[in-house]
Amino acid sequence: MMNQTDSQTKRLSPWLPLLCFGLLMMALGINDALRGIFAPIFQERYGLTDTMLSMIVTVSYAGNLLFLSIGGKLLDVFPRKKVTAAAICLWGLALIINLVSDSYYAILLTMFLALGASTLLNTTLNILAPAVFFGYGPLMVNILFFLQGIGTSGSQFLLGNYAFSFGGWKLINGIMLAAGVIVLILLSRLYVPQHTPAAQGDAPGAAPLQARPEPARSVFWFFVAMFGFYFIGEHGIMNWLLSYCINAFDMPSARASGILSLFWGGMTLGRLVLAPAVQKLGARRSLYLFGGAGTVLFVLGVVLGSSGLVILGVSGFLISVLYPTMVLLIQQVYPENVAATRTGSIISLATLADIAFNALFGAAIDAFGYRVSFGILPVGMILFYLCYLILMRKTRSMAN
Repeated sequence: MMNQTDSQTKRLSPWLPLLCFGLLMMALGINDALRGIFAPIFQERYGLTDTMLSMIVTVSYAGNLLFLSIGGKLLDVFPRKKVTAAAICLWGLALIINLVSDSYYAILLTMFLALGASTLLNTTLNILAPAVFFGYGPLMVNILFFLQGIGTSGSQFLLGNYAFSFGGWKLINGIMLAAGVIVLILLSRLYVPQHTPAAQGDAPGAAPLQARPEPARSVFWFFVAMFGFYFIGEHGIMNWLLSYCINAFDMPSARASGILSLFWGGMTLGRLVLAPAVQKLGARRSLYLFGGAGTVLFVLGVVLGSSGLVILGVSGFLISVLYPTMVLLIQQVYPENVAATRTGSIISLATLADIAFNALFGAAIDAFGYRVSFGILPVGMILFYLCYLILMRKTRSMAN
């Protein structure tokens, strides 16, 4: 017989998971934006050299690699609700250290913990959504990523205009910590199944997730390549589009910022507007359609130079759904007992492409200039889509 607590949880289920996961995703979106917003504050307060400042980015990527590689395995071995709660606690520990400390080395430690735990939680919610929101996984994943985008863009605007100070750094860490406590309370009342109840996705009558054989090793490496090339494209825009517009086309900073805002505004809006389409089409067809169209616009936007920058900005609308949908695809290809492990390993290894690109891109600019060097980004998107097409041929009989 269902006890009273279970009964209450079932009655709360229509809104409790969305409130819990949505609040967490908004907080994680804020967390992801802090590194870039407060970098000038850190540099001035602690007298950092450019090399010391770049270490903040480096250790955050190291945190991503470690947390994802270990966390994915933990999600397959231990109860996913407990692993999620533990990751939130580690993230909260980093926020507490930020509140009570005032040193460069403390920030290195907290960036390692906070960005690592944040990336793991982001991926964890993508893995949990198909089970918690059973039957509506693709829709809800993209809504959650929309909320994350609201957190990122909203915090960039508010903090950049009204709290651009060390006091603002302390304040936002306190707000995120409070959000984390609320999420833990909500999570304690939430039912999180360890396994997705049944197959869901593109192909009717697909084999149950747990019953599928694990695909060939080459599939794993094509997933790594697909994610890695995608990261070069999307994250390259995030890190370099503003400088590209200013240096390659002598564009005023206000207009260059508008192009970047157009891209990220499209990324945020697209996850909300296109979420029902992803739910209806499924992961495979959504990546085929939106990945192909988004890649075409992305490539045209760069090839056309200054006259294509608006097209490049608009491409963000179609590209917006690719990352969460790719994570869903991993879960539809691999047996459920190893899906989280493979997800963590794939994304952590793909992050190496991100690190390598950012390390080499500066040297490419010095050697060839912005116009030529920026061509690496559309090449990355083309290779992303080619890897996807190859994966679909290799996994046609496996993925839902």
